[in-house]
Amino acid sequence: MNNKRRELLRLASGLLSKASDYVSQALDGEQDSLDNMPENLQYSEKCEKMEAAVENLEGALENIDNAKDYISNAVE
Repeated sequence: MNNKRRELLRLASGLLSKASDYVSQALDGEQDSLDNMPENLQYSEKCEKMEAAVENLEGALENIDNAKDYISNAVE
């Protein structure tokens, strides 16, 4: 792989890191909201949607980390 493509991949990895930070912030906020859900809403549809959002955001973070690993392996 030439240096130009390596640099493009390093830039992509940096963008993924930034995306990971944003997703992490959203996840933390959603998890905090879920943790502070009033007891009378804990089994509501809203709560279920928040739980699904947390699971999806956790999956997104895992996929971003996997993508960064693949890019790192390609650059080596």
